[in-house]
Amino acid sequence: MSLYAASRSWLLRFKPVRSNLQFRERFHSAVGGLIGLLATAVIMRLGLGRSEHVPLLIAPIGASTVLVFGVPASPLAQPWSVVGGNCIAALIGVSAARLVPDTTLAAALAVGFTIALTSLCRCLHPPAGAVALTAVIGGSAVTSVGYHFALVPVLSSSLVLVFAGLLFNGLAGRSYPHVAVPISPGAAAPRREPRVSITEADITTVLERLETPLDVDPADLLGLFRRIEQAAQRRPFDEPLDDEIRVSGCSSRYD
Repeated sequence: MSLYAASRSWLLRFKPVRSNLQFRERFHSAVGGLIGLLATAVIMRLGLGRSEHVPLLIAPIGASTVLVFGVPASPLAQPWSVVGGNCIAALIGVSAARLVPDTTLAAALAVGFTIALTSLCRCLHPPAGAVALTAVIGGSAVTSVGYHFALVPVLSSSLVLVFAGLLFNGLAGRSYPHVAVPISPGAAAPRREPRVSITEADITTVLERLETPLDVDPADLLGLFRRIEQAAQRRPFDEPLDDEIRVSGCSSRYD
C-alpha cells in the first residue's frame, strides 16, 4: 500500500459515521432533552428554593440528558449508569479536592479513579468524568458544601432526569431502561435454502425499523456477526479464532 493510500485510509477514519436515525427519532431526542432538562431544573428549584447555596444544575447533567434522550438504548445511558456513575464521581471528586493540594493532580486523579470505579460498579457514564472534574475545579460554590455536593445537586438532579427519561421515552415508545429485542426461536435458525449471509445493508434496514435508536455502527455489528459465525463453525472442532478477521464491505461506512 502506498503512503498516499495509507494516509487517506487513516484520515477517512475521522469522517463522521452515517446515521440511520429517522427524523421522528431525532425529533424525539431533541424534544425529550428539552423537556427532561427543563423539568429537572423546575423540580430542583421547587424542591430547594432560590436561597439554596449550591447550584441547582451543573453542566454534566446536560451531557447526561443527551445520553438519556439521544441514545436511550446505550449501556452508558441506563438509569444505574446515570445515577450511580454521577454520584460515585461526585464522591471521588470531593475526596480528591480535599486530599490533594494540587488542583491539576487532584482533577486528573478524580477522573481516573472515576473511570476505574464506575467501570467496576458497572455504571460507566461519560458525564461522570465531568462531575468529578466539577467537584475539583467548581469553585467555592462546590467546594464549600463538601460531600453534600454528591446529594445536591448530583443525586437529586440525576434521579429527576432519569424519572423524566422513563416517562418521556415510555410515551414515545422507546425501550428505557433498554431491553434487547427478543428473538423468536424460528428467527434464530431459519429453514431456508440456500443459506444467505448477513450484509451491512441488512443490519441498516433492521436498525431503521427499531423504535429505539441503538448506539451502534452497522459496520461494527457486521464484524461482530462475522466473528460469531466463525466461532460457531469452529466450535465442533475446538479450533481457535483468528486474531483478526477482514470483513469485506466494512469500509463502505466511509464511501
